Amino acid sequence: MFNTNIIMHKITTCFFFILLFGFLKISVAQEGSIDHSTLEKIRTSVKVDGETKALMNAISNNDIKKLALSRDNLGKVNSYFSDKIDIKGISDQKSSGRCWLFTGMNMLRIKVIEKYNLKDFEFSQTYSFFWDQFEKSNLFLETIIATANKPMDDKTVEWLFKHPVGDGGQWTGVVDIVQKYGLVPAEVMPESANTENTSMMSRLLRRKLREDGLKLRMMMQTEVSDMVISNMKVQMLSDIYRILVLCLGEPPQKFTWQYEDADGNISKTREYTPKTFFQEVLNVSLNNYVMFMNDPTRDYYKLYEIEYDRHMQEGGNWKYINLPIDEIKPFATASIKDNEAMYFSCDVGKQLDKDNGVLDVQNYNYDDLFGVTFGMDKKARIETFESGSSHGMSLVGVNILEDGSIDKWLLENSWGEKGQKGFLVMTDSWFDEYMFRLVINKKYINDQTLKILETEPVMLPPWDPMFAPED
Repeated sequence: MFNTNIIMHKITTCFFFILLFGFLKISVAQEGSIDHSTLEKIRTSVKVDGETKALMNAISNNDIKKLALSRDNLGKVNSYFSDKIDIKGISDQKSSGRCWLFTGMNMLRIKVIEKYNLKDFEFSQTYSFFWDQFEKSNLFLETIIATANKPMDDKTVEWLFKHPVGDGGQWTGVVDIVQKYGLVPAEVMPESANTENTSMMSRLLRRKLREDGLKLRMMMQTEVSDMVISNMKVQMLSDIYRILVLCLGEPPQKFTWQYEDADGNISKTREYTPKTFFQEVLNVSLNNYVMFMNDPTRDYYKLYEIEYDRHMQEGGNWKYINLPIDEIKPFATASIKDNEAMYFSCDVGKQLDKDNGVLDVQNYNYDDLFGVTFGMDKKARIETFESGSSHGMSLVGVNILEDGSIDKWLLENSWGEKGQKGFLVMTDSWFDEYMFRLVINKKYINDQTLKILETEPVMLPPWDPMFAPED
């Protein structure tokens, strides 16, 4: 026989706990969530009147950048410069991340054009890119060996497998590749379909290196000799070399070069190796250049180094001096006045008017278009991953006004005829906000700043938001 009191007590207890659980669930859901009254307050804050409807129709049916382009700013930035390096020829990286390489080569080719009085000249980016990809592959495999005792979820190991190889880079890669492998003229190893569009080749290289990286880790965790590991790595690099040869062509070991100067004189034919061509034709010490950074998130007047951020095993990690922006500009001005181009990198996508080839902070007015304030400064943009260096170009011009102030700078780009026939004009205010790295010859830098190079660098991790390679 059922005890009615016991049954009723159990039902009451269950009902109580169901209600309590429901109350707790609602309470938790309300903590930080959008309830009806909050949503109603937000909804009524936007008054959908005739003006708002017109804006909604315009913005929802058009390119936001075109609508935000400031008509008041059009034509205010001209292309006249008080000091400008003479540039001959336009380069085009096509659909690749090789801006860093084009920037470095464009810096150096000016010296060859001037030395031999040439109408135009270009180094082979394909030749240098071949060795860059090969050396980066070796660096990846060596670093995998060095970190084999760490777990796969270690942040460094994870970063390595995420970024085994890529077509981006920066100035130290130019230095190391050129010093080890030399240079060749563009006609000796011309562009290929896979340099002009690197995506598929890069994807296959990454796939193969990740596979090989796992094999090396497994081998390192067994009792095999260093010789076995070394031989295996050579086999793996042979596969990488094969892929590169098939995609880019085989790098020349010797070649002949002949040129016609601007006056129509034709030179004798000479035979070179890539290294003798670099030494005899260019004859520049690439170790005489210093990289500067303007990073307001870190202390100024210090030397910094990026771990694993290099292009080859024996190469140098990326090092730079962090300086206030106004202390970098006089060095840059002195370099331009002496006809010496500089490696420059920036956040090119911000406030770029591509059609007119102008970089200016007043180009686009999103605040007025949306009625919302976008107010972060340079430091805040860096800290929140909103801004960082994305593209490399050559800094080749400056406009100095009568009072000594600067209103704009000139950049040689590697996007073909885009912009102002291959160039971008950058206002001084844009320089302040979106310039990040600048490489300058030591002879234009004062002794006090150069002494910072003698200090112990602060080591930073390769995944820092400021240190993605330019592409």
